[in-house]
Amino acid sequence: MAKTVRPSKVVHKGSCLCKAVTFEVRGDLPGPDACHCWHCRKSSGHFLAGTDVPRSAVTIQGAKNITWYQSTEKVRRGFCSTCGSPLFWDPIKLDWIGVSMGAFDGPTGTKLRIHGHVSQKGDYYDIKDGVPQRD
Repeated sequence: MAKTVRPSKVVHKGSCLCKAVTFEVRGDLPGPDACHCWHCRKSSGHFLAGTDVPRSAVTIQGAKNITWYQSTEKVRRGFCSTCGSPLFWDPIKLDWIGVSMGAFDGPTGTKLRIHGHVSQKGDYYDIKDGVPQRD
């Protein structure tokens, strides 16, 4: 007998600073990455922490207020065109999208899983939280 797959009842809500863009992510959030590469540092003002979720789990309201910046040939970044909040990291041809952890409105129920591109991190801070690191 086949199992019935029920949609997750967990819904995480988020928005940009000015609320011109709001979104929902259905399901549990995977542990986020903290990216210390120069692209993420320039676009966020520090390092950027985000979680990767299936595109089908994300619903966006106010999508017309998102400006997409093609930062490499494979990736674009979505920002609110009004307040500038970094919201999404989109690997164009894949079936998932990265969502900025700072954009979630409430508790996420997850913890940072890895620091990436640590060789490019800023010289003004140390990473001493015990989370694994990689270049």
